[in-house]
Amino acid sequence: MHHDRGMKKWRAFASIPEQYMGLQEVINKQLEVPKPLLTEEQMEQINFTLIEALHTNKQVYLTYYKQGQCITETGFVQFIDSLGDLFIFIDDVFELKNKMRL
Repeated sequence: MHHDRGMKKWRAFASIPEQYMGLQEVINKQLEVPKPLLTEEQMEQINFTLIEALHTNKQVYLTYYKQGQCITETGFVQFIDSLGDLFIFIDDVFELKNKMRL
């Protein structure tokens, strides 16, 4: 008689939990990108776009660098503090407030 075990997930190289975590760290390190450097002109353009989005209440696409990854979100700029070099951004999906450095 043939006895079927059903659908089983199999991870060939991750049978030991410590090994799986180590492999995940290696994969994450390979996916990291270097931090992009901006010119003065690019920073001025970003500042202008943020101020315009604040005054006109336009939705903006924001791409920022965090822990080796470039993350893109959409939402609205709520507040800009030019003295403290930060702004408050409300994302479109979860409507969460995010404080970000300029």
